[in-house]
Amino acid sequence: MNRFSPWCDTSEHADRKERLGSWSAPADSPGTGQLSLKEALRHVRRPLYLVEQKGTVTAELGGVGHFGTGLENGHTLAGFAPPCLPEHLGDPSFCREIGIRYPYIAGSMAKGISSAAIAEELGRAGMLGFFGAAGLPLSQVEAAADRLHASLGDIPYGFNLIHSPHEPDLERELAELFIRKGVRIVEASAFLALTLPLVRYRLHGIRRAPDGRIITPNRIIAKVSREELAAKFFSPAPEKLLRQLVASGSLTAEQAELAAQVPLAQDVTAEADSGGHTDNRPAIALFPTILSLANKLERQYGYDCKLRVGLAGGISTPASASAAFAMGAAYIMTGSVNQACVESGTSDLVRTMLAETRQADVTMAPAADMFEMGVTVQVLKRGTMFPMRAQKLYEVYRGYRSLDEIPAAEREKLEKTFFQASFDDIWRDTRAYFLKRDPAQVERSERDPKHQMALVFRWYLGMAAHWAKDGKSERRMDYQVWCGPSMGAFNEWTAETFLAAPEQRKVVTVALNILHGAAGLNRANFLRSQGIALPQEALDQHPLEIAQIKEYLC
Repeated sequence: MNRFSPWCDTSEHADRKERLGSWSAPADSPGTGQLSLKEALRHVRRPLYLVEQKGTVTAELGGVGHFGTGLENGHTLAGFAPPCLPEHLGDPSFCREIGIRYPYIAGSMAKGISSAAIAEELGRAGMLGFFGAAGLPLSQVEAAADRLHASLGDIPYGFNLIHSPHEPDLERELAELFIRKGVRIVEASAFLALTLPLVRYRLHGIRRAPDGRIITPNRIIAKVSREELAAKFFSPAPEKLLRQLVASGSLTAEQAELAAQVPLAQDVTAEADSGGHTDNRPAIALFPTILSLANKLERQYGYDCKLRVGLAGGISTPASASAAFAMGAAYIMTGSVNQACVESGTSDLVRTMLAETRQADVTMAPAADMFEMGVTVQVLKRGTMFPMRAQKLYEVYRGYRSLDEIPAAEREKLEKTFFQASFDDIWRDTRAYFLKRDPAQVERSERDPKHQMALVFRWYLGMAAHWAKDGKSERRMDYQVWCGPSMGAFNEWTAETFLAAPEQRKVVTVALNILHGAAGLNRANFLRSQGIALPQEALDQHPLEIAQIKEYLC
């Protein structure tokens, strides 16, 4: 029988604790308190009563609680926690409008690392997964769109559209592909400003329904880490871009008028200290600021829809998820932890590296897609020399005007250790690549030697991600693995459990453990808010097999 003290008897305020109410045992059972408090918290569908009987307190899942003073029948009710289902965490309107069961999203990771398989598994489990389209040829993105349409049908899924300041044509082609393939949800990430392709995607097919509602078939979930960007997404599309779309025939004048009444993105993800593109902002400061902004702009524009804010960055355990929902997150978004799952589009070598990661094993390094701008991404530093080598290339880029200016000894070292080929050979391959992908880059490099140097250095940064994704063992020291500190938190939580092994990590198992654990902690926090000091072992939400979670949800 589980017995414990529900509050600290040595407290000077112990004798002041007010009676919560009383509890009566069910008619067919006297109430035995056979379950431990830890077990009782996990039965999230059932109300939990802490009942004081003969000087001890037991956890009961049955019976009837009578709340209020003056109710002396039955045993003393020391504490109560209501049911808390994982699907009820977050904002119910988000799940209802997206068409999912749980307020859980797997964010996009470039080059297909957030794979079609992840989107399929999560979609079938009632969650939302994004395919990581960034950095992939259009043919591969199109193939993924066809696959997900065939395998999921009406089950929601999404693709990411990453900002491409140096390749605007690619951004435009991706947006047109999503329109053509009927992709209804896009995650907009790494945007520095709003662009015409993004606005065109969002407003394609906008119309007024017979009942007067404005229908926007395409939805953007924006991922931002700055208030000024969140404000742009929460606002209607800029008039300048609307005029351009009308002039090009992409929108009618009537559609442009409707566009002025809807936000570009109803849902914005506040991205805290995450893997990949990040400003390393602390979630506890960033999220409330973005949420306050959403409330302000919703009132300012008088929208018919609710502006919602989700949270990403650092979420990989029940505790972090519970904290996100406690702050008011409409949904949570995970990233780094999904890369460590068997369905991700990366290699087994990377999954093994991620399983050994601790929170301090990450750092910032130059980003391939925004190299010249000095933008950085958060990557794994344990087991790879990529961060140091990438930073060295950026320093060389800043210090010289062309490849020819680099001192011979420095150049030889870079060619031998970083590139394992001559700059001439790398440029030949890079030039051939861009002649097919974006000839304007080649034309610019012929006029500007520094741009040529940037393209050669970006070759290394881009290939480093491919070597990791493809598991090229001979280039392991050059692996670029996008990762945030949440990976270390996940490994700490799963240590000495079945999820410690990389081959056991499946996206749905991980997701349901995070959500179910968060629901249990939410119940625990409900008890703590009543002045009850819970034993630490009751708060340990160690991972469970899927079958066990389903039993608790029954």
